[in-house]
Amino acid sequence: MKVSGIVCEYNPFHSGHLYHIQQTRKNGATHIVSVMSGSFVQRGDAAVMDKIKRARLAVKSGVDLVIELPVQYSLSPAESFASGAVWLLNSLGAVDELSFGSECGDVRTLVDALEKTDEVAARKKADILDIMEKGYTYPRALSSVVSGEYPRAAEIISEPNNTLAVEYLRAMKRMKSKMIPFTVMRSGAPHDSKEADKGFVSASFIREKILSGTKNFSLNDYTTPLWADAIREAERNGSIGSFERLERVLLYRLRMASPDEIAELFDVGQGLENRIYNARMSGSLEELLFSVKTKRYTMARIKRILLSLLIGIKRSDMAYMPQYGRILAFNERGTEILARAKGKASIPYSPSLAALARKNNVTKRFAELESRASDIYGLSLEKITSSDEDFRAKIMLDLE
Repeated sequence: MKVSGIVCEYNPFHSGHLYHIQQTRKNGATHIVSVMSGSFVQRGDAAVMDKIKRARLAVKSGVDLVIELPVQYSLSPAESFASGAVWLLNSLGAVDELSFGSECGDVRTLVDALEKTDEVAARKKADILDIMEKGYTYPRALSSVVSGEYPRAAEIISEPNNTLAVEYLRAMKRMKSKMIPFTVMRSGAPHDSKEADKGFVSASFIREKILSGTKNFSLNDYTTPLWADAIREAERNGSIGSFERLERVLLYRLRMASPDEIAELFDVGQGLENRIYNARMSGSLEELLFSVKTKRYTMARIKRILLSLLIGIKRSDMAYMPQYGRILAFNERGTEILARAKGKASIPYSPSLAALARKNNVTKRFAELESRASDIYGLSLEKITSSDEDFRAKIMLDLE
């Protein structure tokens, strides 16, 4: 029995994701557990489809067990996103390998880039801050400084999948994890590409087609028939999530917020709270986003912060690593993973959010935020759903 862990969003699942699963199996994995973002994803968007639906489809697509990444971690920068996901896999006590995609496709190259980047970051803090003061993001400033000494390492960390891969490795190192890293080289279209390449497209490409209502777009060319059918059904049922549908509630929430309240949000600092507060009277979501965005403050970061404000995620909510693993979907092999974890897991894992919430005050807070996120996600759909669905959700064994 070899259990491999995958961090994913499947927003939506595409041929590249299928390839990743297939390569992970080819590398010897008999069982796969995924940690998946829930209602909202790391780029600061509403997920295209409901998280439980996506999790069930993932299980039918090659994954055996899906665990939800808590919303405060899914709406975080790469470092925190990766830390939360790796923590959940490591805490299960049953995962042998962490499998992730990368542009370079070589673990040793990624480890080398991590070591060189950390060494330069520790030694040249002042140089990095100088560049940031000119309006650039920390990743851009870091890459610029690293490139002066280690051009190859800077090139590696500038690629989006490599960036996440390095953060997974950093988290594993910090946690002294016994999981073995394994990477699959990303094939076809680059991350966020708007073009198809060799039958592969990015999830961004598919989302754009779905949300724009493109009628002559063949989903079957870029995802599995199972996922294509599910997406088309969600379209017919008014169940496609859209960040833009939250426009009025986001504008309202920001207009009711104080600078101090905004300053309490995670990833807000260096006066960003004032910039967001000053944009509170914007007449549209687009105006709001573009009035805050700069070279230093990316669109994804701004959207994550706005969603955190709406959900009520505070900086203090990041003081704890995930306190439980909420199971969203599983099959018979998934039960075997859970059986292997019995007596080894360092945090509780359960499909019942209500049961997890009762563990202690911290798990109660985690569950409250998750439920609130799901309630707000329901407002992002064409057909609005009722509240408290997260606590009422029925998670059952998927029999193949």
